[in-house]
Amino acid sequence: MRSRLAARSARLVLAAVAVTALAATTTACNPDDGSDASGTGAPSAVASAGSGGSDSSSGDNSSTDGSGSSGSDSNSSGSTDKGESADSGKSGYGQSCGANDLDFTVTSESQAGGYYRVTAKAKSGITCYLDVNTPTVSFGSNAEGVASPVGQGGEDPIKLTGSAVAYTGINPKTTDNNGGVEFENVIIGVAEEDPNPAELKLPDTAVVDKPIVTNWSTNPSETIPVIV
Repeated sequence: MRSRLAARSARLVLAAVAVTALAATTTACNPDDGSDASGTGAPSAVASAGSGGSDSSSGDNSSTDGSGSSGSDSNSSGSTDKGESADSGKSGYGQSCGANDLDFTVTSESQAGGYYRVTAKAKSGITCYLDVNTPTVSFGSNAEGVASPVGQGGEDPIKLTGSAVAYTGINPKTTDNNGGVEFENVIIGVAEEDPNPAELKLPDTAVVDKPIVTNWSTNPSETIPVIV
């Protein structure tokens, strides 16, 4: 009987010890868990959010940098475009000249009773072709001031680039009478449809009556305008 009681008491003591140990373990775990949750877990989440925020912010920065770099890429592509545009003078091989692609000079010449020689040269960085053989020339806006082509000279097409030049000759008055209208400027286009003809100051005042104009030529002696 005593041995049974002793065994039972021993079991109760072991059970009590187990419960106490379990309680102690639970109590010990809970604060740690709580501290982990509130101490390690939460700060870790905050840190993660903070680092996420900084990541996000750095992401934004990198995005901004990205856009900045893409902006600089854009600028570089812009500069590339400008390069291409500058090269468009080069890439413009084969393009037709417009009057706004050219620099003109006008000189007064004495041959054949006097005429004006117009020299055309491509602007810096431009390469183009005079595809239309005869320029469009007029004094004022009236039809009477439009110069008639006489068909002299002519090379088709003429390539203008660098120091290459082309010439045309204009005789403002081909009549023997005393009539005519005075002009101080002449308008020249490379074709009838030229949207940007150039207005050139003449070296002196011209009396205009039935004017004529030669074709473009690289040889100035071929551009002395005469009626054949």
